[in-house]
Amino acid sequence: MLDDSQERIIQAAHRLAQGRLVAFPTETVYGLGADAENPQAVARIYAAKQRPANHPVIVHLSPDTDPAYWAASVPHQAHLLMAAFWPGPLTLILPRAAHIPDVVSGGQASIGLRCPAHPVAQAMLHVFASLKPHGYGGVAAPSANQFGHVSPTRADHVRAEFPLLDEQALMVLEGGESQVGIESTILDLSRLDQGVGPTLLRPGHISILQLAEILGDLPAQPDAAAPRVSGSLKAHYAPHTPVSLTNARTMSEWTHLISRLARQTGFDSGSVAPAAPPAARLAAVVLGAAPGMAPAGLDWVVLPDDPVAYAHRLYALLRDLDAAGYDRIVLQRPPVDPVWQGVNDRIARAAAAFPDTTA
Repeated sequence: MLDDSQERIIQAAHRLAQGRLVAFPTETVYGLGADAENPQAVARIYAAKQRPANHPVIVHLSPDTDPAYWAASVPHQAHLLMAAFWPGPLTLILPRAAHIPDVVSGGQASIGLRCPAHPVAQAMLHVFASLKPHGYGGVAAPSANQFGHVSPTRADHVRAEFPLLDEQALMVLEGGESQVGIESTILDLSRLDQGVGPTLLRPGHISILQLAEILGDLPAQPDAAAPRVSGSLKAHYAPHTPVSLTNARTMSEWTHLISRLARQTGFDSGSVAPAAPPAARLAAVVLGAAPGMAPAGLDWVVLPDDPVAYAHRLYALLRDLDAAGYDRIVLQRPPVDPVWQGVNDRIARAAAAFPDTTA
């Protein structure tokens, strides 16, 4: 099933209005949603994900909702960015309106707002807003996975994350595979009145260069006083299988790397086809093409040498490699380039979850 029926979308909106949880597709990843104005409902998100209470969530809005209901102020820069990138994978951090519960902000005075582009998400948000007396419905939704794990890009990923929650406890809307595949870009505009300009808090599909085209200047990098936002912890987006990063490109560099890994894992790299199975299985994720014949026990996994296509496939691949039973995943680092910033951010945080592994 690619997209869910209008009947189920309406049912999901009513469940949200009742304070219940709904997982839904967006163009980035699947979200675990609750009524953003219902603190008890939002608390159910944190409990289901085992998410720290001070870690903010993002409020998702339909295209016909006025962001000014949610934000104490909406600066000119925000309007320019909304016109350029909404609906789409851009979250704006703005000063939170006083009547909006701070549970969505992890207790902070700011709020993250996004308008997703996926038609199922938009339809659900539109119906949900119509059920509100004031007509302004927002759905608080982090990624629909256990905290710190790889975000889901398909409905079956969501169900695998919450096996103890049946359809009554967690309705999951179908929307096919997420098009973007990594979480939204997050830009802070909440401190403009303090003299702090636009600040890039999380890179994503919309690059820093694209933001600069609209803003007229490059956004700043995060500072110590920047608001906490989703996905900003050093270790995040991690599979269960240990992840390492490497700069290896040539076959000789990979051979040297595999030799070092052998001493750590017991992996037998001495023969292309040993008589006995190797002691460990490694997956080496490379860009564009495999560098040569892989030693026994190591499998090349090729991803496109293109940041958009790579991001689209990354999370689903990590889940597949988890399920395949590898002992380690070694990711070849992409180029250090603004267009790869979102991907490099995600794989660096995934590897940081395994500080005792090196490559």
